[in-house]
Amino acid sequence: MHLQFTTPEGQAIHPQFDQLVIAGWAGRDAAAIEHHIEELAAIGIPRPSAVPLYYRVASNQLSQRETLQVLGPDSSGEAEVFVFTHGGELFVSLASDHTDRKLEAHSVAFSKQACIKPVATQAWRFADVAAYWDELVLRAWIVENGAEVLYQDGPLASLRTPLDLIGGYTGGAALLPVGTGMTCGTVPAIGGIRPATHFRMELHDPRKNRAIRHQYHCALLPVVA
Repeated sequence: MHLQFTTPEGQAIHPQFDQLVIAGWAGRDAAAIEHHIEELAAIGIPRPSAVPLYYRVASNQLSQRETLQVLGPDSSGEAEVFVFTHGGELFVSLASDHTDRKLEAHSVAFSKQACIKPVATQAWRFADVAAYWDELVLRAWIVENGAEVLYQDGPLASLRTPLDLIGGYTGGAALLPVGTGMTCGTVPAIGGIRPATHFRMELHDPRKNRAIRHQYHCALLPVVA
């Protein structure tokens, strides 16, 4: 799966992905992890077998389109940092771990596989933000009853760093293998996890007053039997 990203300098990069890893339960704070576990338990999703947990998803689920098709009305997004290796460097972008919440109650792995993972079209070099990584902020908005509401808002200080997650997945390597993309966990949903067809997200850099942004709309397909 080929994606295209543009850096702040205007460079276009075209990495190819043949592996996609969803790093779940990626919080640094045990209390915050437990909050998210309880948040999901409230909608019937079982506790994880390990923390963090690395889910594997087909790379063809990556998409940079702004209109997606999903089966039924029970899915929702989660804003997450997305990292990958290109040209010997680690790059940072933004993705949504869009997930079927009804299916998630039966199998988290299958629920993640069932939905496309939207990805932004901008990317930063990790080296350019590594020194103040904890200050970066994830935010997301959904549309409810015709109005946009804040759905997620939290600093990356609450999550494990990409280097920590990459090391846990690779057994200690500092970079992901070329062709592998990884999402790096999320911050809690404000008001609880709930379905939404419109999702807007950003990774904000307060020092340089810039952001990676992406939004998408889900067209619902009927569930027939």
